[in-house]
Amino acid sequence: MASCLGIYVDKNIIKYAKISREKDNLKIDAFGIKIYSNFQQTVDQIISETFSFKDPISVNISDEMYNYFYMSDLLNKKDLAKAIDTEFESLCVDKQYNPNALESRYVLVNDQNDKEKIKVIHVSENKMKITKVLQDFEGKKLEAITPISLSLPNIANLNPKENAIIVNIEDETVVTTLVGEKIYNIQKIPAGAAQILDAINAKENSYLKAYEICKNTTIYTMEGRNLQEQESSYLEDIIPTLYTIASQVKEIIGTSLFKINKVYLTGTASVINNIDLYFEEILNGMDCQILKPFFIEDSPKINMKDYIEVNSAISLALQGLGYGLKNVNFNKKSFGEQLRIALASDVTIGKSKGKNNGKNKINIDSSKVKRWITRDLAGVLILSVLYIGIVEYISFELKNKEDSIEATKADINKQISLVDADKGKVDSKTSEYTTLTTNLQNATNALNDKNAYKNSITTLLSEIMYVIPKEVQLTSIENPSGKKIVINAQSSKYEQLAYFKALLKSKGVLEPTSVMSSEAVKEGSVVKIVIEGDLP
Repeated sequence: MASCLGIYVDKNIIKYAKISREKDNLKIDAFGIKIYSNFQQTVDQIISETFSFKDPISVNISDEMYNYFYMSDLLNKKDLAKAIDTEFESLCVDKQYNPNALESRYVLVNDQNDKEKIKVIHVSENKMKITKVLQDFEGKKLEAITPISLSLPNIANLNPKENAIIVNIEDETVVTTLVGEKIYNIQKIPAGAAQILDAINAKENSYLKAYEICKNTTIYTMEGRNLQEQESSYLEDIIPTLYTIASQVKEIIGTSLFKINKVYLTGTASVINNIDLYFEEILNGMDCQILKPFFIEDSPKINMKDYIEVNSAISLALQGLGYGLKNVNFNKKSFGEQLRIALASDVTIGKSKGKNNGKNKINIDSSKVKRWITRDLAGVLILSVLYIGIVEYISFELKNKEDSIEATKADINKQISLVDADKGKVDSKTSEYTTLTTNLQNATNALNDKNAYKNSITTLLSEIMYVIPKEVQLTSIENPSGKKIVINAQSSKYEQLAYFKALLKSKGVLEPTSVMSSEAVKEGSVVKIVIEGDLP
């Protein structure tokens, strides 16, 4: 029976799952999630708790880079590999990357746009980050280092006649597009669970509590919001991020070359209740499901949500057991190292014959030893004479060079003193010029600021008119200074206010990074909130 421990590492969270395999049967022996501050201690604890001291370990890489190249399907395997290397080197020149600092792997798929071409999904990672992973797991049986986007399809119950996407909302969000059972495209979305957890952690001062709050939060769709008895005070930390992710997923589906039949949701944010229904609403009824490991059957005795929490770790464990793509392991030994090991294995030491139980035997010929010693002594004597002569010659040349250097230094110091005198004159003029330039620039900036914001308030009101939900009312809009805008809004429903705030960000009405709001205050049947931000 083979076993593998899958470990998925994020900024503050480690997910783990130990899976054993006997023929075609898979079993999860242990799994869990840990919030960590000391990485090494936490990993050692996981290995100890799961009794994985001798089991292979499969982990993820992070911040990997994806690029796509298109090749003719007429190329043979050798020429195709050279063409891919050439394309990547050209890309590195254009983007000013150092190709020697990157480790690469790639996957080949049929191009859906041109049947006579091959699409290359090229994955590269900084070698220093790979080295860091190897150091973190030094002394442990590290088997595989794989991008999670390429491992997650291992656990999906895919239909070869359907196309799907897997939306993995971990610290950041990665969308893996599949044509049938094959990976076709990978895209990153610069928003994820880290934003949600960090926002809640800022209020609760506990990352573990922030995670538990996400698990116990329910999102209500437009139809079911009337059934909500009590509004969650954390929805304002959750909904804007999920709305951003869902909107970008909608764009990915809309620009796809082929029809997407299903959307799978997984990752840390998938523990939020009704997240699948929320995505279905944003995606106009698209079939959205929480990703479940294909080998675990629904049962009243099984809490499926517990397994779903560690999907990433399960997929990595399956990767270590031989599932999924075979050539995307960043832990494989380099060709040079493999060659060195192969050559070393060909070097053998002869074993003695007879009755010495196979121990190595050394035979010494005394006459040969004497000849070797005499020859070596003569060689040492000759080398000593040559060494003394070379040392004397080098000493003489060094003395000449030192005298030449001293003369050159004296001349350079003289020229430096002349330059310093000229520099003093230039600096005095430069200071005067700088003062005049600063005064002119300040006057210009003041005039530009006055012109820039002349009609900004009128434009802001016009943009708000197009994005404000029907159930939200504005009681005042103020411009206390510069770009600063303060909006007092109220509604009978809190989620409408959160939705209005998200629209102000996503539509660029206010600078997205500057938008913040006060805690909602309920007065009778009306909920009031103050939203602040800067003009874009």
